[in-house]
Amino acid sequence: MTRIAESELILNSRGAVYHLDVRPEELANTIITVGDPDRVKTVSKHFDKLEGTFQHREFVTHTGYVGKKRISVVSTGIGTDNIDIVLNELDALTNIDFATRTIKPMLQPLQIIRLGTAGALQQDIPVDEFVVSAYGLGLDNLLPFYEYNNTAAETQLLAAFQQQVPMQKGAANPYIFASSNLLHQQFTDGFHSGITVTCPGFYGPQGRVLRGNLSHPNLIDQLTTFVHDGVHVTNFEMETAGIYGLGRVLGHECLSISAIVANRIRKEFSKDGGAAVENLIQKSLAIIENI
Repeated sequence: MTRIAESELILNSRGAVYHLDVRPEELANTIITVGDPDRVKTVSKHFDKLEGTFQHREFVTHTGYVGKKRISVVSTGIGTDNIDIVLNELDALTNIDFATRTIKPMLQPLQIIRLGTAGALQQDIPVDEFVVSAYGLGLDNLLPFYEYNNTAAETQLLAAFQQQVPMQKGAANPYIFASSNLLHQQFTDGFHSGITVTCPGFYGPQGRVLRGNLSHPNLIDQLTTFVHDGVHVTNFEMETAGIYGLGRVLGHECLSISAIVANRIRKEFSKDGGAAVENLIQKSLAIIENI
């Protein structure tokens, strides 16, 4: 068995993985990720029992129980660069023996569910409603650093996207992954579903113009009008494709669910995004408890 060097898997003085500051026994197999560190306690306040809390930098973890279901809530911060840290360390906590620094012979798939916010790209998805990401399509550069395989359906969908939404040279090399069917089928009633585009920024990459002129001013229109076999782009945000991609690479079940706080087509923003997120949390926990 190949030993993983100290420089590659960094453990702190208490034997916890470096960025998350969590030890293997402190993590549940069902994990909710949120972007905002303050949102962790917004989720864990609904726990029937809180087992432990951990924090290092923007990475906050609360582990506890909803009924008999053990759940960890982990904040990722913003962007797929942080997703690279969080997904790899969650996997290491589960599938690497820290004592021997070797990969365990029996790998354990995690259930990883993102509860976040996003902007809608379709007229008929109002603010304060929820979108489940059937696919995560990345305009960032994370997954090209990993080896991965796409399904035939993903390959066809990506080819259609590249034909209908030509990117500026050097701007992005899009990639796409489907959600976990096991998890997705639990979140159907009361949820919109479609492609979530993951952007590497909030302003220019999402078509916002303040003072900087855009190299791709028609991006939002092209995303909104994209369609392939009845599948549309529903929304965009900054983490989903990275979660789905690394989930595929590492063998985990991943799902992303977003409260819509803005509709970019209607030019609307939620009057109470916190309430929308709270509703999403309560609705999702009721489902997660029984998965």
